[in-house]
Amino acid sequence: MLRLLASPGLLWRTVSLGLKSIWLNRLRSLLTALGVIFGVASVIAMLAIGEGASHEAQEQIRRLGSQNIILESIRPPDGQGSAAESRSLVISYGITLRDVQQIRQTVPGIEMVVPSRFVAENIWNFDRSVDGRIVGALPIYPQTRNRKMLRGRFFTDMEMESKLPVCVVNEHAAAKLFPLSSPEGKALRVKGFYYKVLGVIENEQGRIAAAGDSSGGNSATAADAQIYIPYSTLMDQFGETFFRYRSGSFEAEKVEFHEAVIRVADVKAVEGRADAIRQILRSNHPKEDWRVVVPVELLRQAERTKRIFSIVLGSIAAISLIVGGIGIMNIMLASVTERTREIGIRRAMGARQSDIVIQFLIETVLLSGAGGLMGVALGVLIPVLVERFAGVTTVVKFWSPVLAFLISVVTGIAFGIYPARRAARMKPVEALRHE
Repeated sequence: MLRLLASPGLLWRTVSLGLKSIWLNRLRSLLTALGVIFGVASVIAMLAIGEGASHEAQEQIRRLGSQNIILESIRPPDGQGSAAESRSLVISYGITLRDVQQIRQTVPGIEMVVPSRFVAENIWNFDRSVDGRIVGALPIYPQTRNRKMLRGRFFTDMEMESKLPVCVVNEHAAAKLFPLSSPEGKALRVKGFYYKVLGVIENEQGRIAAAGDSSGGNSATAADAQIYIPYSTLMDQFGETFFRYRSGSFEAEKVEFHEAVIRVADVKAVEGRADAIRQILRSNHPKEDWRVVVPVELLRQAERTKRIFSIVLGSIAAISLIVGGIGIMNIMLASVTERTREIGIRRAMGARQSDIVIQFLIETVLLSGAGGLMGVALGVLIPVLVERFAGVTTVVKFWSPVLAFLISVVTGIAFGIYPARRAARMKPVEALRHE
C-alpha cells in the first residue's frame, strides 16, 4: 500500500485496471451495487423522515413554552362522580378558582397563572357558519402560549374589565367565515351574542390542551375554528354552567376553568413546581378530573423517543447495507474464479500477494463507492419527494449523507477482504493451469 502511495502512476494504473474490470461487466456491477445503493438511500431517507418527525414534535412542544405548566380539566367517565352528583343533573369537575389561588399562594417561583374556559358552539357570519370553540382568555394569552398575531391586535385589559363583546379569530375561522375579505372590524354571532373582530391569530400547532370542554371532553386540534373573547365577557354571557341537549336528554356541566397556564420564573425549577402542583390537585380532587402537562418533560421524552427511533431506523438500514455487502462479496468471489489465470500470470511476472489484495480491494471500493454515491443522490431525493407529495416534514442533516457514504465504502472493504485474500493466496503454478 505504501508503494502505491509513493508512486502516483502505479496507483492510477491500479485504479484504471479496476475501473476497466467493472466497466467490462457493467450490468453485473450495477446489479451488484443495487444493494449498496438502496442501503445508503434507506439510511439517509429513514434518518431524514425520523429527524423531521422528531423536529416537528419537539417544535410543537417548545411552542407550548419551556417555562409553562399546563393544567387541564378532564371530564371523569360516567359513574365516577360523587353520589350527590349522580343524583344531580349538573356534573361538576375540573380546575377551580380554589386550586388556582392555592397554587399562587403556596408554590414559590410562579410568575403568572393564566386560566381560560371554552364553549363549543356554532360561529356565524351572516349565512356562513362553522362548528368552533369560543375561548374565554386573558389579554396575556398570546404571550403565554407563544402565539403570533397575523393581523390586527388582541384585546386589552380595559376591554377585559369592561366586558366588551370583542373577539380574535384564528386562521381556520378566518378562512371559513371570511374567505374573500378581511375579518377585522366585522361582526360574528354566537347564539344571540355579537362580537367585533379585532384581529387574526395564528393556529395553535398540534394538540390544543384542555381535554375537558363543553363539547364532552373532545380535544381541539389546530384545524378547529376558534375565537378568543375576554374571559369576563364569556363568564357574563355564558355563566359557569353549560347546558347541552342531546336527542331528548338534558345535561349540564359546571367547570370553572378548562385550562390554566402557569408560568414559572426559572426553567430549571419547572419539574419540581409541577410535582408540587400535582400534590395540591390530588388533595383537592378525589376524582381524577385534571391533568398536568409539562412541556419540558414532553420534550425530554420526545428526545429519548427520537434516539430510539433513530437506532431502529439505522438498524434496519444497516441490514440493507449488509445485504449489499454480501452481494459484493459474492460477485468478487465469482470474479476471482473467472480471473484465476490472470492472477497466475501476474504472480508469475513478479506481482506480490499484497499487490493482488490491493487490486481486488480497489475494485471492491470502487464498486461500493459508486453505489454509495448513487445511493446518496437517491437518499437525498426521496425526502424531497416525500415532503412534496406526502406533506411529511423531513430534515436531511449534513452528516447523514457523509456517514452513509463512508459506511458504504467501509462495507465494501469489509466484504472485499476475503475475496482479495483468497485471490492472493493462489499458487501461481495452479493458477496458470486453470482453464
